[in-house]
Amino acid sequence: MVFDQIKKLQELKKLQDEFKKEKVTVEKRGVQVTLNGNFEVMDIKLSAELGTEEQQEVLKQCLNEAREKIQKTLANKMMASGIGF
Repeated sequence: MVFDQIKKLQELKKLQDEFKKEKVTVEKRGVQVTLNGNFEVMDIKLSAELGTEEQQEVLKQCLNEAREKIQKTLANKMMASGIGF
């Protein structure tokens, strides 16, 4: 029983390390956002073509879409891993 729990923890740690390597980039109207599997913002590029309010709105859309995409990617990896809880 304890051995099974240790093995499961090792598998989870390996999966967590894989998640860190995942990246998602979303671009809209020249604004670009990249998030990693820890939901950390890795990169933001703004567009000189947009005004401040437009950039704020597009940036918010990019961040939300990137979060949704990385969540789906991680969920699919978890399911594919076969680790049961």
